[in-house]
Amino acid sequence: MSYMNTEEEQLHWKNWIDCRDPQAGDILAKKYLPLVSYHVQRISVNLPKNVSRDDIKSLGMMGLFNALERFEPSRDLKFDTYASFRIRGAILDGLRKEDWLPRSSREKAKRIEAVTEELEQKYMRNISPKEVADTMGITEEEVYSALNENFFANILSMDEHPQDQEDKEGNFHIKDDKAMLPEEELVREELYNDLARVIETLNEKEQLVLQLFYKEELTLTEIGQVMNLSTSRISQIHSRAIHKLRNLLQAAFN
Repeated sequence: MSYMNTEEEQLHWKNWIDCRDPQAGDILAKKYLPLVSYHVQRISVNLPKNVSRDDIKSLGMMGLFNALERFEPSRDLKFDTYASFRIRGAILDGLRKEDWLPRSSREKAKRIEAVTEELEQKYMRNISPKEVADTMGITEEEVYSALNENFFANILSMDEHPQDQEDKEGNFHIKDDKAMLPEEELVREELYNDLARVIETLNEKEQLVLQLFYKEELTLTEIGQVMNLSTSRISQIHSRAIHKLRNLLQAAFN
């Protein structure tokens, strides 16, 4: 982030909060602009080629401006933490509203997952994308592309919606787990236990990929480096793990 001492930043915040001074707002926006670039980079890693990075950046900028408008310095929360939440939320919310993944692509990804499972059950080993491609009569590149696009679709569907963190007036709140009712806490604990048991049914690679992505927040490329596998292979493992979890959870609650 651009250099600005504490006194200068406090003065700009005062001018912005007290009278919405445009110059102060512009200076603060420029200071925290690297946050937008950071989240655009993180989210864009697995975006399909038809999604413009400039569009993603525009969504991120809207999130930053929204954060400036709604931030209250009196709250015990750093602006960069709050802004990161708003920026990421704006990007994911914008992507959800766009029908960027055609139905045909979703159906192809499902067929690939089904063929992969069939071949794995038949040969009792991990199946390569090339074997899947040969079985389906398509190119290996088509397999990689379909799985990567479906992977990002899964992330969007699982990611928490930013509006879930706001009340009707649009004020930001930090969720207080201690405020949960005893019965709500019990239900949540049972759900976590069920999820943990389901995750234990996944193979070692699938569990590791989920842990590195969701807990350690590594990118696909970074996970591939850790596991000495290609990015496309990591995407395939993740997609298959999510597919298994969804089916097992649906079976458990039906």
